[in-house]
Amino acid sequence: MKNTEDYIERVLFTEEEISARVAELGKQISEDYKDIDSPLLTVGVLNGAIVFFADLVRKITIPVQFDNLIASSYDMNSHSSGKVNILKNLENNVKGRHILLIEDIIDSGTTMNYLLGYFKDKKAASVKICALLNKPSRRKVDVKIDYCGFDIPDEFIVGYGLDFAQHYRNLPYLGVLRHSIYEKK
Repeated sequence: MKNTEDYIERVLFTEEEISARVAELGKQISEDYKDIDSPLLTVGVLNGAIVFFADLVRKITIPVQFDNLIASSYDMNSHSSGKVNILKNLENNVKGRHILLIEDIIDSGTTMNYLLGYFKDKKAASVKICALLNKPSRRKVDVKIDYCGFDIPDEFIVGYGLDFAQHYRNLPYLGVLRHSIYEKK
């Protein structure tokens, strides 16, 4: 059996680079939200954002509450369908709350655009987006990313929570998956 690393073409961001950037994001978020009256509601978009979410919220120094949801516009072959489905909703009431959506990657923008509208319709006080990765070359819907870890090229990135067919999430770095892995599917 091969090692997981045998499927990686190259490392895009090391564990140390990710850690440093997450700390910077946490500091900026803490500063920007320091004057709100209630805890910031941090919402992780599962499953891909779970590692980023856990690391980021530990770097935020103001009071926060956690929640998560599962929303996707992708089919089983990692192609955007254009239609967003919420598979698991929040447990918290968002009315009047300041929400920080924490996502692994903004690709087409479809899911984040939908979620922004969804939370505004539910009367959230504010909704901002924090994404580990931004892939602007694939954008179909313009969304503002308030806090961005890294801009990336149009390549298939895995690791640090991101997957291909539920594999590679456990890598401590972000790497480019070999074309031969996802082209044969």
